[in-house]
Amino acid sequence: MKKVLTIAGSDCSGGAGIQADIKTITAHKMYAMSAITALTAQNTTGVYGVFDASPEFVGQQIDCIFTDIFPDAVKIGMVSNEKIIEMIVQKLKEYNAKNIVVDPVMISTSGSRLLNENAMETLINKLIPIADIITPNIPEAECLCGFEISSPESMIESAEKIAKAYNGYILIKGGHLSTTADDLLYHDGEITWFKEEKVDNPNTHGTGCTLSSAIACGLAEGLDMKTSVKNAKAYITGALRAGLNLGAGSGPLNHCYKL
Repeated sequence: MKKVLTIAGSDCSGGAGIQADIKTITAHKMYAMSAITALTAQNTTGVYGVFDASPEFVGQQIDCIFTDIFPDAVKIGMVSNEKIIEMIVQKLKEYNAKNIVVDPVMISTSGSRLLNENAMETLINKLIPIADIITPNIPEAECLCGFEISSPESMIESAEKIAKAYNGYILIKGGHLSTTADDLLYHDGEITWFKEEKVDNPNTHGTGCTLSSAIACGLAEGLDMKTSVKNAKAYITGALRAGLNLGAGSGPLNHCYKL
């Protein structure tokens, strides 16, 4: 059985964070492991509290995982301060981790900021460079490139700007565009579009966590990057089309729609 590690925050309401990751990995018939960076008090209406784990404890979790059940891929989500980011980078380098997917979580679906200002620089300069692929949504890509993204053309410009400081794959997710949900995969000057009609479903809590975990599953299976992204896109589209409707705000996906 392939093994996938998620390093991320916990969502007590089950729709995002490690809960979304574990459901996604399990739906792909793989073995899920987690190193928890923070506990959050959140639900479909917003984030109401964040309690960070200590960097030392995050490191201890990663040690326990890599020295016993070595993961075939690693997905990294919410990392809320620079010391935790530095610890994660140190440990992943120490164990020569492979197939690293970084979802640069900065803002939650409900609009709550999840990354403090000091951590932003560390994320950009230390964590992103060790990733095989990063998966920013449009607001996160705007933070990384420094200008507004409002069209497919500006998505390409953003990827080109980000690529000046990063050699891995860049997947800019188009879910925030008004009419389409087309995603742009950029690597070494090559552009690949993954086109999809926008699913009419306001319940998008945890979509970023889910997509990045699904990509990690593809890489763990030994698929190439384009196929991993294509399959992950198909999986999340199905989870949205399943039409689960829970909670008073932007609700979660049906991660287990295939089961």
